[in-house]
Amino acid sequence: MTVMNVRRLIPTTAVAGAVVLGLTALSACSTSDAADGGDGGKLKVTASFYPMQFLAERIGGEHVAVTSLTKPGVEPHDLELTPRQIGSISESDYVLYLKGVQPVVDEAIKQSGVKNTVDAATLTTLENHGSEVSGHDHSHEGEGEGEEAHADEHGHEGEEAHGEHSEGDGHNHGEEGGADPHIWLDPVKYAEVAKGVGKSLEKADPDHAAAYRKNTDALVADLGELDTAYETGLKDPATRTFITTHSAFGYLAERYGLTQQGIAGIDPEAEPSPARIQEIHTIAEKEKATTVFFETLASDRTAKTLAKDTGLKTGVLDPLEGITDRSRGADYIEVMESNLAALKKALGAK
Repeated sequence: MTVMNVRRLIPTTAVAGAVVLGLTALSACSTSDAADGGDGGKLKVTASFYPMQFLAERIGGEHVAVTSLTKPGVEPHDLELTPRQIGSISESDYVLYLKGVQPVVDEAIKQSGVKNTVDAATLTTLENHGSEVSGHDHSHEGEGEGEEAHADEHGHEGEEAHGEHSEGDGHNHGEEGGADPHIWLDPVKYAEVAKGVGKSLEKADPDHAAAYRKNTDALVADLGELDTAYETGLKDPATRTFITTHSAFGYLAERYGLTQQGIAGIDPEAEPSPARIQEIHTIAEKEKATTVFFETLASDRTAKTLAKDTGLKTGVLDPLEGITDRSRGADYIEVMESNLAALKKALGAK
């Protein structure tokens, strides 16, 4: 079982844009905020960010009061914890997080001393994505010629991520190439995590073990249906290559036989270099790619720039790091269905 090696993820240069985003979205209310008050004897659960919150709420059901450390609209990598939040972690009965995504959370959890602390990264097998740089293809089978993908998002530590050949955007997860944390975007891996969360909740709160087991089975069944929808929907596309500003979809691409091409830059909002634009243009022509995708929690400036320069369309592919009023769906399942529809359209799937 692979466990992620934690590194500092955020260079100061990557924070500014996300801070503005966070401020504009703070008016959105989190349903989990109710847990801040009286929890009526429920298990007090702290989740690090939305993919963990969704699991805790679906599996815990009526027996848990879930608080997410990452409020809607805040880019998870850029989270800063308040003293109150740090205190609330220590008062939790159960903490669910994904080590390596948010170093401030990792550190706070380590210091909290909470007994029932679960790292979702230990509940499935992580893979290294991102060993490819411009002009150097070491892609894995099923990932196509440039799982450039995670090269952009998860570069090597110590690299200056400013040049046109830079891999990293400051989010360094793992060793060379990086153990990729975006396991929730693969319904099969997410279901593995769900099973592990269910078992750990049974252990943490044996009185409600039967309910947790039932809820886990229901969620795993839903994720199985989602997997089948992706498998069926993406079986016969006109092209298997998609281009994205946020290189979060390596597991999804590998699961369904697609190729993700990420845009080099230090963060999802970075302007692509002229060399990378030309490279993407060449790839798009060769692979008949039609669309460059951007995400909901970051600016679409990069995607629009690239689309203008290459004649590609733009679209939204949501990495599901948070749900806001701009999300194309009310929860994980609905947004993943929207992602599937967007991919089918872009890839020309029948």
